Amino acid sequence: MRAARFHEYGGPENLVIEQAPDPHPGPGEIRVRVAAASVNPIDWKLRAGALRQVIPVELPAIPGRDGAGVVDEIGDGVQGVGIGDRVFGLGGITGATAELFVLSGWAQTPATWSDEQAAGAGLASVTAMRGLDALGPLAGRTLLVEGASGGVGSAAVEIAVARGATVIGTASERNHAFLTALGAVPTTYGPGLAQRVTTLAPHGVDIVLDTAASGSLDGLVAIAGDPKRVATVADHAGGQRLGTHVVNAENDSTLLAAAAELGGQGRYTPRIEETYPLERIADAHAQAERGRTRGKIVISM
Repeated sequence: MRAARFHEYGGPENLVIEQAPDPHPGPGEIRVRVAAASVNPIDWKLRAGALRQVIPVELPAIPGRDGAGVVDEIGDGVQGVGIGDRVFGLGGITGATAELFVLSGWAQTPATWSDEQAAGAGLASVTAMRGLDALGPLAGRTLLVEGASGGVGSAAVEIAVARGATVIGTASERNHAFLTALGAVPTTYGPGLAQRVTTLAPHGVDIVLDTAASGSLDGLVAIAGDPKRVATVADHAGGQRLGTHVVNAENDSTLLAAAAELGGQGRYTPRIEETYPLERIADAHAQAERGRTRGKIVISM
């Protein structure tokens, strides 16, 4: 199969398109012929070697943790999915930017989503949902989302609005119209956030979700008034120090199915900033590494 791989840690220029061995699903897994895969922060961090002490990968490695496509091989014990079904989901820590990818968590792709949107939904939706679930019921509560225009942040905004929350989202001014379209009340991040939030929510915010890892967690806890009213999916060290909820993404098919259900209802649409062909994966990684994206960056196969 064709795949993007890196043979050593380094910059985006280390990514090459070449032939790689076909993967096969084990028990409880499925294989898809990939239509699109997304680019997440963990992808470029792994490629750059920034996580080599924590998450070593066997080289050469294929970047990408989530994608969408059509099922073409099914492992032992798998039920409820058939050859030819459109699905999206998550596999191992690597492997998605290839013609074939093995998923261990998946859901049927709703007809309302393109392949690119489905590819952008996997990691973003389960991360957002786990962060939101840690904060308890959302209906009737006011939620502050830090980093609301990114892949996880935009998913969290739309899912929280669908669940009945009033959402205030932080982003740069160029992304405020984007947040408004998602259903959030936008504000800028950085110094003075507490005062801006007080103006927008005079009675205070009930809960806070940090998706940014921008060093703002202390301030977010102060705004919430209690670390247990704050969840972070990005600043694990800060969250452990402060006693907030610290959330990791998991390959959870139940959460993926919940995201797909909202998608089918038109209440959650993964937002795609840009789509690159596989041959330009280095450009996609470079853009992701620069940050400040609006929604997801996707690789089309």
